[in-house]
Amino acid sequence: MPADQPQAEMSFLDHLEAFRWHIVRALSAVVLFSIIAFASKEFVFGTLILGPSRPDFWFYQMACNLGQTVANSTAFCIEELPFIIQSRKMTGQFSMHITSSIVLGIIVAFPYFFWEMWRFVSPALYENEKKTSRGATFFVSLLFMSGVLFGYYIVAPISINFLANYQVDASVLNEFDITSYVSTLTMLVLACGLMFQLPMVILFMSKAGIINPQILKKYRKIAIVVILVISAFITPPDPISQLLISFPLLILYEISIYISAIIHKRKDKKEADLKKLEES
Repeated sequence: MPADQPQAEMSFLDHLEAFRWHIVRALSAVVLFSIIAFASKEFVFGTLILGPSRPDFWFYQMACNLGQTVANSTAFCIEELPFIIQSRKMTGQFSMHITSSIVLGIIVAFPYFFWEMWRFVSPALYENEKKTSRGATFFVSLLFMSGVLFGYYIVAPISINFLANYQVDASVLNEFDITSYVSTLTMLVLACGLMFQLPMVILFMSKAGIINPQILKKYRKIAIVVILVISAFITPPDPISQLLISFPLLILYEISIYISAIIHKRKDKKEADLKKLEES
């Protein structure tokens, strides 16, 4: 099948074949970056994965400097995190090495993965839809990476610090299994990356006519509750972590209302122009 064959002229099997190759290329990128991450064990684990478990992590240092600058206090300075990370299973460290490498591969390859999926979907769009969807890969990737960085540098260290210092009794020591630590870190980071896609979801739903700014404004209070519930679900049960992840999501929701208003304003203008043209 020629590579430049229009999708409109392709059979169902041709579509499946084209989709298969998009998937193969996208997964190949994930595998490639996962292998690179696996080979970079010292950096991946020593710097990235275990970074938020150490007092010299960026967020802890910034919080300390901010406390000293604003309030001339060292209350926000962290000298140590009272927990140790252990591996209680024989395959624990090796399995977490593989898991973390795959997760890192997915994160790094996400822009290319989405681009491949968009290349498969975009030919089926109308010309005006293609014009209004330009830059989709860039903005989806930008929001995802912003969410990942926010989760890694802000949400994760606050959550880890809270869990490390939480004790039901002074005699109970915090000794976390490496599986639990890595799973918690990756869940926080990936959840933030996915939730930061809210403006793009609203954008496409607005273009599809599923929602409008009036609906978003009407259900704003419900949306706030949902955001708080989701934040409570993915973060430890402390209000600071929940508010930290809720605040940017609420801002993104308000931005989404603005985006939806622009989309519907353009739709209304286009419909009005078509109506005038028909009347003339």
